[in-house]
Amino acid sequence: MTKRKICVITGTRAEYGLLYWLMKEIQADESLQLQIVATGTHLSPEFGLTYKNIEQDGFKIDEKVEMLLSGDTHVAITKSMGVELIGFADVFDRLKPDIAVVLGDRYELLTAVAAALIANIPVAHIHGGEITEGAIDDSIRHSITKMAQLHFVSIAEHRRRVIQMGENPERVYEVGATGFDNIVKLNLLSLKELEDSVNFLLGDKFFLVTYHPVTVESYQKSDALLNLFKALDNFEDYKVLITKSNGDVGGRNINKKIDEYVANQPNRICCSTSLGQLRYLSAMKYCTAVVGNSSSGIWETPVFKKPTVNLGARQKNRHREISIIDCDENFDSIKSAIEKSISKEFQEKISTLQIPYTDGMVAVRIKDVLKNIPLENLFRKKFFDYDINF
Repeated sequence: MTKRKICVITGTRAEYGLLYWLMKEIQADESLQLQIVATGTHLSPEFGLTYKNIEQDGFKIDEKVEMLLSGDTHVAITKSMGVELIGFADVFDRLKPDIAVVLGDRYELLTAVAAALIANIPVAHIHGGEITEGAIDDSIRHSITKMAQLHFVSIAEHRRRVIQMGENPERVYEVGATGFDNIVKLNLLSLKELEDSVNFLLGDKFFLVTYHPVTVESYQKSDALLNLFKALDNFEDYKVLITKSNGDVGGRNINKKIDEYVANQPNRICCSTSLGQLRYLSAMKYCTAVVGNSSSGIWETPVFKKPTVNLGARQKNRHREISIIDCDENFDSIKSAIEKSISKEFQEKISTLQIPYTDGMVAVRIKDVLKNIPLENLFRKKFFDYDINF
């Protein structure tokens, strides 16, 4: 029997964590052949060489596409995308996948999907239809949607948007957020195991902090990170666990400032280049609040019934639960938001929060479609004219 080849493409630690259970499902299915292509910061020593985490999890990486990520300027990243495009031309020619799978909205994926489009390889896109107006990711996500043939979205609102962009409703599947499977299926660490893993005593009062660049220039505030540090210092009874920024434009400058901040308070603040999904979600389970501008604060944190202090415009207009406190990136606003997040009243308010699709079956739903959908004419698609009565 000829196995259907499903090629999963991953470029960052965060997006790999969201793909983990889908990769496991594909790997375990005897009628499917899992192909893995690692690119982006997975191959960068500066960002922790996280391709090793993929291998340690029992996966075989079929191809590595170097991007020469030696800088985080607009020029450097654009040139890196050019190098990546050349690499994927050869990779797809060698692997000849039946379907390529990508998740999210990063520039590494935009380049890979462009190469798949030229090679007539159908693309399955996960987490389309979302809005993040404070980042160029918004435009990238929608561009991938228009190049993809299959769409796996998290909620009905996102399905509607994908269809509104002209995609056939029959190919848009509402399955839930893939990160929910991690929370349900992973055997999370105890607090003691987490502390031993990061070699730092966190205690029962700590903030989990992640701050990424705001890549739409009109939204970027140069002193935002310093305001965040200043606000955190107003809560001296709380420890701080910080994960470093990604490889977007400006990411290295953020990480430099984080290093300087940690060096001044080594007994109160712990920093990690990459916690990985197990440690990150374990930290989310035990922290008092998640603080920063990461999408994990929007999606995964509410499942733990924990508050999120969401800074600035990076996640602007993304779907919200009541556990998310939006604030501006000035000191007073951040401080007030953190105060609200740790208040007894707010903690009680979110304690009954219920999130749909936390059944541990998101990856199974996606895999079943990838396995069973007819490949004939899958690459071809027609524009679907949006009708409010569909």
